[in-house]
Amino acid sequence: MTRVLTTRARALRNLTHKSGTRMLLVGIIALVLILVFVFTDLPGKWEYALGLRTRTVAAMAIAAAAIGGATILFQTITQNRILTPGIMGFDAVFLAIQVLTVFAIGPAILVSAPAEASWLVELVLTGGVVVALYWWLFVRGRHDLHVVVLAGLVLGVMLRSVTAFLQRLLDPDTFAVVQNLAFASFTSVNRQLLIPTAVIVVLALGSLWPLRRALDVVSLGEPTAISLGVETRRISMHAIVAIGAMVAASTALVGPVTFFGLLVANIAYGLVGHRHLLSIPAAWFIGLITLVGGQLILDRLLGFGTELPVVIEFAGGLFFLILVLLGKAR
Repeated sequence: MTRVLTTRARALRNLTHKSGTRMLLVGIIALVLILVFVFTDLPGKWEYALGLRTRTVAAMAIAAAAIGGATILFQTITQNRILTPGIMGFDAVFLAIQVLTVFAIGPAILVSAPAEASWLVELVLTGGVVVALYWWLFVRGRHDLHVVVLAGLVLGVMLRSVTAFLQRLLDPDTFAVVQNLAFASFTSVNRQLLIPTAVIVVLALGSLWPLRRALDVVSLGEPTAISLGVETRRISMHAIVAIGAMVAASTALVGPVTFFGLLVANIAYGLVGHRHLLSIPAAWFIGLITLVGGQLILDRLLGFGTELPVVIEFAGGLFFLILVLLGKAR
């Protein structure tokens, strides 16, 4: 018996070592791509180009950490590999707030308002609505997790339908303003918003550090976690608050991205497994490789003017369909 346990412990250590090596390799690739993107092919007046590229990389790093970490946490508490905050309606809340603001106040508020004020209002409203809704369903109402997931899906569909209907009632100029907010952009972010967004993401992920082992147990399933003494409801609500903060901050900074988290989270699982100590950093590195590498290919090699988020959403949507058709939701 002792020999069997020793053999299993040795195999687990070897597996963890291999996963850590893979994560380190992915991190090195991400760093190399960042250096290539920032410092190669600089024009004559390199100061402006260097500042623009560093701002773009910073926005990509923040978005990759927020969306990748939020997706892994959300899939942990739902025990489902195809659900993401975007699919569950988090992004739809952001778009609905923008459209309702235009109808209530007018498009001038979206254009003339200070960037810091707009970011703060979008952060508070988006994060507050999402956290309040899921708190009411999950904690106060004490509904089953499947009911919460179904409510989120219905909410997302309803908000997207209402948003699409209201957009049809706008004049062309106002519609163009609102439509511009519906797509993410990493190259036109406000530099002054980078630090506060990064602080929120770091605080949200840092608050989950003491719960990293409990989250590993939660990923085994609610019955198993409860039998092992883990307070799944408290941990899930903590994760929902962190997810709401990260998604709201990232969406207010770069815009909504629906399938990006699905893509990087599932690639991270394949590389390092489901331990949160490894999977969340791996998802961050993979997100950086996807964003920086994709922007590098589009700008330097192909010379396309297409926005990178459009390509990522297309690839993520295909990946979503593949997971559904292959039955790998769990």
